[in-house]
Amino acid sequence: MNQPRNEYPRPQFQRKEWLNLNGSWDFAFDDQNIGIQEKWYLQFPNALEIQVPFAYQTKLSGIFDPTFHDVIWYKRSINVPGAWNGKEILLHFGAVDYRAWVYVNGQLVKYHEGGNVPFHANITDLLKKDGNEVAVRVEDPSTDETIPRGKQYWHEQSESIFYTRTSGIWQTVWLEPVESCRIDQVKFTPDIDTGDITVECNVRLPIRPVASSASRLTLETLIYFQDQLIVANHSTVLEPYTKQTYHLRNRRIDRSNAHGPGWYWSPEAPNLFRVVFQLRNDDRVLDEVESYFGMRKISVENGQILLNNKPYYMKLVLDQGYFPDGLLTAPSDDDLKRDIELAKEMGFNGARKHQKVEDPRYLYWADRLGFLVWGEMANCVEFSEDAIRRLTTEWIEVVERDYNHPSLVAWVPINESWGVSRILLDPRQQSHATALYYLTKSLDTTRLVMSNDGWEHTFSDLCTIHNYQDAEKMKQAYKSIDSSISTTPAGRMIYAQGYAYRGEPILITEYGGIAYQVDQTNGWGYSAVNSAEELVEAYRAVTEALFESPVLQGFCYTQLTDVEQEINGLLTYDRKPKCDLAKIKEINDRVK
Repeated sequence: MNQPRNEYPRPQFQRKEWLNLNGSWDFAFDDQNIGIQEKWYLQFPNALEIQVPFAYQTKLSGIFDPTFHDVIWYKRSINVPGAWNGKEILLHFGAVDYRAWVYVNGQLVKYHEGGNVPFHANITDLLKKDGNEVAVRVEDPSTDETIPRGKQYWHEQSESIFYTRTSGIWQTVWLEPVESCRIDQVKFTPDIDTGDITVECNVRLPIRPVASSASRLTLETLIYFQDQLIVANHSTVLEPYTKQTYHLRNRRIDRSNAHGPGWYWSPEAPNLFRVVFQLRNDDRVLDEVESYFGMRKISVENGQILLNNKPYYMKLVLDQGYFPDGLLTAPSDDDLKRDIELAKEMGFNGARKHQKVEDPRYLYWADRLGFLVWGEMANCVEFSEDAIRRLTTEWIEVVERDYNHPSLVAWVPINESWGVSRILLDPRQQSHATALYYLTKSLDTTRLVMSNDGWEHTFSDLCTIHNYQDAEKMKQAYKSIDSSISTTPAGRMIYAQGYAYRGEPILITEYGGIAYQVDQTNGWGYSAVNSAEELVEAYRAVTEALFESPVLQGFCYTQLTDVEQEINGLLTYDRKPKCDLAKIKEINDRVK
């Protein structure tokens, strides 16, 4: 059997040496929660077998059990390549939902809470020459509504807008050899107005530098554009944090396009700069990391959305990132790429990744193919102090993980008042949403941020509205700014009490949801049609109603694919087109 998901899992920070640990692991349900007491991390019980990184609820896992199991265990043996002797060994997890305890050779090495973000452990000191074992205990409380769960339902059977859960390991597990002195993080901040790229780098220095080695520690930064070297900088590393700004406009880039799209990143021209970092001690290379960035600016000026200082109409599609056989885990890297290609084939220039912190490989393909992404947090259902802590802590990690992707242009920490159901009148919940807005702005000054996508906004860079009415009602609703912000879709006010419209651009970020049943799958949508031709015409009517609005600056259509009982996708759950995609593109192309 081929190893599942064997592509490099961290495309924005690549090292040459690594070992993929996906594939067969021993697996056990711990419904009585006795694994700790019986020391399963030392003596694993008679076990099932699971295919990592697929959750036990999925077909691809080999188990395919959608029922509640709040505590589960994994185990596998690992052999560290002999060539890695003398290196420190890091054990990485792309994402484990929701709480994980990691043991190596019977010793606890890591505890992590948060189901959407990566973590790692340095396991060097616990490794033996051979016969190493990794065990992972996971808690994923099925009915806890104060954890960031997104669309994962807290009842066993999916219904309405909620779907089957994804518990445990759901992204790649891997090993990586590193030196004790190494590059820990890089961060790129582009400024197209000045033509500058600011590069921040965190270096892990030795605790006790030997014989003035710090004076010989250098960081080499090489920047390439279209395979042409345009920056070569060597700097002495004296502190863990370095920051350099490089002026690109006068470099050896095609002069005919030096001030235009010839080197900017956009969906129409996804230009990327490749970067290689080398950390050296004299002539010895301690670490080498490859990354990339795009020169892209997203902004709001005078009430208009601008991409690279030019007005830009957002034509987004809602994408929930679920797959029939893998749920939140795509069966392959090609499946992630294909979703973007299909959306672009229909004339969409971006996606709102709905209630899911997406696999970094999706963002990689969005960067490469040219596709805007709105990054959205998986929300809690209920409001509490625990919910505040859990969502906020994990959201900080999400923003840090994805900061360098040029395709990502907007942040959505809360959707439709999920987890803040009383935000209309409750000052405390309003403060939480507003705090997330300002927290995100403090972490990232380069992107647009929403406080609460859909309605009941506090402070947001955009006024984003969810409305599933028919075409005629949409025409009337969005004839003017006043009519737009006076609507009450789903009976909700557009702004929370005490907050008001401040001139921000207005977009419809959910609409449509037209159901078309093409097989035996029963389901629902916000309206329904009976043929491919009717689907195209219904899409045309409601989308062109938005195009007629003199105030709207973009939309997000619901949705790209069917998901379980929701059959309102333009594609089926297994990604088969429900209509002629060229006709959808023809409609979308009316606005450039």
